[in-house]
Amino acid sequence: MSAGAVVIPFGYKQSGRARGRLAYSPHSSFEPQALPASAMTLTQLRYLVAIADAELNITLAATRVHATQPGLSKQLKQLEDELGFLLFVRKGRSLESVTPAGAEVIARARAVLAEANNIRTYAANQRRESQGQLVLTTTHTQALFVLPHAVTQIKQLYPQVSVHLQQSGESEALNLLGEGDADIAIVSTSGAVPQAGVAVPLYRWRRVVVVPRGHALDVAGRAPTLRDLTGQALISYESSVKPSSSLRRAFAEAGLEPDISLTALDADLIKTYVRSGLGAGVLAEMALSLADADLRVLPAPEEIPECVAWAVLPRDRVLRDYALDLVHVLAPQVDRRDLRRVLEGNQEARWPEPPSWEALTQTITS
Repeated sequence: MSAGAVVIPFGYKQSGRARGRLAYSPHSSFEPQALPASAMTLTQLRYLVAIADAELNITLAATRVHATQPGLSKQLKQLEDELGFLLFVRKGRSLESVTPAGAEVIARARAVLAEANNIRTYAANQRRESQGQLVLTTTHTQALFVLPHAVTQIKQLYPQVSVHLQQSGESEALNLLGEGDADIAIVSTSGAVPQAGVAVPLYRWRRVVVVPRGHALDVAGRAPTLRDLTGQALISYESSVKPSSSLRRAFAEAGLEPDISLTALDADLIKTYVRSGLGAGVLAEMALSLADADLRVLPAPEEIPECVAWAVLPRDRVLRDYALDLVHVLAPQVDRRDLRRVLEGNQEARWPEPPSWEALTQTITS
């Protein structure tokens, strides 16, 4: 064999025009066969999905992917040329609607891009990269009273990781997770396991009744009953007004109707209005600190059920190691290896009983 000769594996063809480019064929002949002049790229698929997410507004899509409008339009045209059919119905220079074939391609493009991102994330974990970003979506109470210590630990372990907190209600947090806009959602339920992803129980917590010192419930010198609370204007979380609220259900099962006169997403706002004398607050036990020594904290009636805080992780998405480390800080009772196996689909979720908030506080601060 002469020096510089090209060895062509069996089943491949080499193009005379595209020297060095090989194309596979199941036949054993070696007839010249060139690869297509253009090939579909991840960039084209990303632009396609961006157009769909921008409701067919190419200018907005180009802005979101940091491209020029002509550049994006050119890539779309090249993709359509390669596929051999239109992805969108045009009206002049505007896109009017998605074709049936376009809808199918967009759905598959999303899956391809998601898997490409999973490969990048997996590779970053394999390289032990210690930089990146972590997006958490949760309620005000969790963000202010639960997460600071855990986030501090993660920042100490991974100083180059930027952490972004998105405060929202429980339902909105799960929606953000489902749309791929967050890595972890931290929410609470009074019994049902969240179904928006892989739900890991963190800890159990109860509600408390908060009143100014000297309030009628304080003077009573005992824990209030549901009937005691019925006679009070109550201030609680915004979710309390929903018929499905566990607080409302507790009163309904006792044949009582609560007077929820004021609601807020922010636990500190609830305490502010309690201090103003507008009513008795019903809020999470985690939302109290030494700064609230001017308030009287009473146990909520036993009929109001205990809640569980969950870390909900996306299904079918590879997470960076530092995201799982955050879950372990919040749930030290969960084995890291079990968590990884469950996320990979290699093990059923059988989590240990979550500790009480009081017990967890002693663990994570020790």
